[in-house]
Amino acid sequence: MNKRHAIAMLCGAIVVASAARYWSTPARAQAAPPSPPAMVVNTVVAVVRDVPVVLRANGTVTPISVVDVHAQTTSTVKQVHIREGQFVKEGQLLFSLDDRAERAGVERAQAQVMRDEAALAGLEQRYRRSVELLDKQFIAITAVDTLRSEVDAARALLRADQAALRAVQVGASYNTIRAPMAGRVGAITVYPGSLVQVSTLLATVTRLDPIAVAFTLPESNVGELLAAQQRGAVAVEANKRTGKLSFIDNSVDPAAGAIRVKASFENGDAGMWPGQYVDARVTVRTLRGAVVIPQAAMITNPTGSFVYVVGPDQTVKQVAVKRLHAFGSSAAVTGLAGSETIVTEGKQNLKPDARIKAGQG
Repeated sequence: MNKRHAIAMLCGAIVVASAARYWSTPARAQAAPPSPPAMVVNTVVAVVRDVPVVLRANGTVTPISVVDVHAQTTSTVKQVHIREGQFVKEGQLLFSLDDRAERAGVERAQAQVMRDEAALAGLEQRYRRSVELLDKQFIAITAVDTLRSEVDAARALLRADQAALRAVQVGASYNTIRAPMAGRVGAITVYPGSLVQVSTLLATVTRLDPIAVAFTLPESNVGELLAAQQRGAVAVEANKRTGKLSFIDNSVDPAAGAIRVKASFENGDAGMWPGQYVDARVTVRTLRGAVVIPQAAMITNPTGSFVYVVGPDQTVKQVAVKRLHAFGSSAAVTGLAGSETIVTEGKQNLKPDARIKAGQG
């Protein structure tokens, strides 16, 4: 046997021995497939905090009261005491009308009252004397009765003329036009010398403090609004200031499916102006100690909503949750304790017990 043949036989024996050793090892025959790699996801930790339940709507700043100032008689404007856009106090003089005829009427009525008072005084004196004479039987009782009747008639005439005087004075007061309330004067449409009638609009006075914001809310919020109002003052925010709910309409508009609402605001600085559009926010209640998570973490299926919660072993499980209130990108929910780590991104590829590699969302 030559050297080359011996080497070939030795190599073959080594190959046969190695194959026998490999196939005779149980671990080789029963090797498990490799584990799937951990999935990379983003996570956040649920937090516990108070959450105000806020209803939002577009509102319009509206004055609580606007008064159109009219004359109550036909006359001529004698003087205008205000400027357009001026703030006035209640009772402040606005316009003076020509009152010469009315002043003459007042003087005439006053003179009539004075004449009646003098006549009554004379009759009362005669009546007292007649009573004295009757006691001495110097006159008949019929004369005394006649004087008593004349005194009663004079008193009635005096009262009638006093009432006429008051009526004339009221008519004369119409020539002095005063502010019905504190507010801001709008455009003035008359000037000294203008002839005005009852239908003539002289100016408008708008009350700016307090002021209202009017808006509408969906009819589905009526129950929350009424319940909040029964608990006390309902806070409303608009234009970076806080007011309170002042009015809920007594019916829902069936065409719009909404209800009209108003809120009242202090406006001493005139920071809110009639006609402005504002974002009104009504806080109807506060969820105390609510669990808050991102809405992006929630998955909804026909049976409800759930989130994936990360366990200590970096595997996930499904936990059912219920949305109590959504605000912005977050939601207050039930079903969680408030310290869980939940998956926010990458959840679409997860299954229960899947292993994850968590980042921070």
